[in-house]
Amino acid sequence: MSSTKECLDELMTIDGAMGGCIVDYRTGMVLGMIGGGVDLELAGAGNAQVVKAKMDTMASLGIDGEIEDILITLDSQIHIIRPTANHSDLFIYLVLNKAKANLALARRKVQNLENALEI
Repeated sequence: MSSTKECLDELMTIDGAMGGCIVDYRTGMVLGMIGGGVDLELAGAGNAQVVKAKMDTMASLGIDGEIEDILITLDSQIHIIRPTANHSDLFIYLVLNKAKANLALARRKVQNLENALEI
């Protein structure tokens, strides 16, 4: 199992990682962050709204199941938002340099970290 700090340190070992954080999506509060690329506190709070909106939309549409991850691709960055199964109020947020990242490997590593995260 991984602590918040261990999880954040591991995020930065992903090819192309610029920054990441662990966020409580109900409050938008960042529990821990590492790196940069964007203002992680602001991004964490903003992406909490993204997660809430997607959950509300799924409920409105009667879609059962959980969000595995949300991907946002920009000109030069990829943002991965991964809700944690073991901690229903949290998500892992990772900012990647698009030119240096391997999306499939990054998603897999974030999934492994999500499964190991212990708060």
